[in-house]
Amino acid sequence: MTSRKALIPTHRYRNNDKLIGIGNEFWNMSERSGLAGIVAHLNDGVLRTETGHEFINFSCCSYLDLDSHPKVIEGAVAALRHYGVLDHCIARSRVQIPALLELEASLGELFGAHVVCSLSASVATFGLLPLIASGHLGNGTRPFMIFDKNAHVSMANIKPVCADETEVVTSRHHDLGFIEDACKKYAKVAYVCDGSDSLGGYAPVKELAELQDKYGLLVYYDDSHSLSAYGERGVGYVRSHSPVLDERTIVVATLNKAFGTSGAAIVLDGYSKDLLRVIERFGGGLSYSQPLNTAAVGAGLASAEIHHTAELTTLQNRLSGNIELFDSLIHTDQTGNDYPIRLVPMSDETVIEAGRRVIEAGYYVSPVFFPIVARGTAGLRVMMRAGQTKEQIRRLCSVLVDVGAQPAVALPGEAVR
Repeated sequence: MTSRKALIPTHRYRNNDKLIGIGNEFWNMSERSGLAGIVAHLNDGVLRTETGHEFINFSCCSYLDLDSHPKVIEGAVAALRHYGVLDHCIARSRVQIPALLELEASLGELFGAHVVCSLSASVATFGLLPLIASGHLGNGTRPFMIFDKNAHVSMANIKPVCADETEVVTSRHHDLGFIEDACKKYAKVAYVCDGSDSLGGYAPVKELAELQDKYGLLVYYDDSHSLSAYGERGVGYVRSHSPVLDERTIVVATLNKAFGTSGAAIVLDGYSKDLLRVIERFGGGLSYSQPLNTAAVGAGLASAEIHHTAELTTLQNRLSGNIELFDSLIHTDQTGNDYPIRLVPMSDETVIEAGRRVIEAGYYVSPVFFPIVARGTAGLRVMMRAGQTKEQIRRLCSVLVDVGAQPAVALPGEAVR
């Protein structure tokens, strides 16, 4: 019998053997310890499992708690009543009801840019990055495409697709020297990274803007974690800080986090109507028969209205106060920044047990481990929200110290709050 040839993977852009082989055991341990696969009912900010255990969620990305805001809920219901359909299932490039255009116009006014909505930031990324790779978004030149080593998996997963159109490499985290060297060598360079990442950090947008001005660098940011929580009218970190807001800067942000609704916004400056049609027609899932449904549109319109009021600033200030309180009690590498995420370091061997003890005490913080973070850098990810009370934060921090977190050290003459 003739032997059959086994296929040998190249692992140029991903390695499932490594990801699953190492990461899945951590997930299994999390589930066995009651830290994954949790099913619970939410009532007034408290989650309750079928067994009766109650806990406060400190691992939720709804940083301003707008997902439960009465106006947002009513906005979803009102849109359904007004348009009389949940999901008119046909590609928007062929036929669409006015609902989505109304939301895009509202978000466009909020950002001061053109906005295209999609089902999610991942769908937007899957549609846009290959068009950047082929030069159809940009100046027509295929770019040398650099993915940041820590780019979210929703971006990193598109490397093989982009590599079918152009040369793709992975750089060290925000390696400005590497990026500039590439800009000197290639006619066009595109850099793909998080504007605000899921482990508590911001991109060096001003330094990248210098490279944009000097070399025409195109930067693709996913700024999902800072939308609404950061900046005037909640425009996010990138659009609050980058001096380059034109066709060289593309920002994608989910509406599911601090914005409190559903879907995603692609924020574009300086793109012609013809290029917008290319995105609509050839942008992967953006061109499929799955536009944002009417309830999500209505909720988005209501949230956008809140972003124009003083209430947004009030919520942002509450969030900032909660971040400051946490920092006064627990020390992390993120201490002192205004990001709503803190990573409490733990070893690979202790992180699951620490998480189990925290949830048993009535608080949920998600253990993160490889491949979410690099091997040997595990921790408990804590997410602050505007709606958390001071007492809840103090009690959580007390539990975190009990499981090994480093307490903050008050400066001389400074009282720990």
